[in-house]
Amino acid sequence: MHLAGSGRVIVQLSKKLDEGQILCDEKGTRVAKVMELIGPVSRPFASAIPLTNNIKKFVGKSVFASEQSPAITPKKFRRRKK
Repeated sequence: MHLAGSGRVIVQLSKKLDEGQILCDEKGTRVAKVMELIGPVSRPFASAIPLTNNIKKFVGKSVFASEQSPAITPKKFRRRKK
């Protein structure tokens, strides 16, 4: 991972991902959301929006794609207790 001047995170990919997919670290913490794929087809890069305030501690570490994208998962609503 590399932090760009625009605030986005640039990630080198080992396989093709879909836009909107969530990237997690080895503990399962959601780190970034892929916004666009850039670079050559043989070794693509992804531009992602950070999902944590402290993104600098993840720079230089490996991240993994989550199994499901958040668009597929249904939202759960809870009622407020009175």
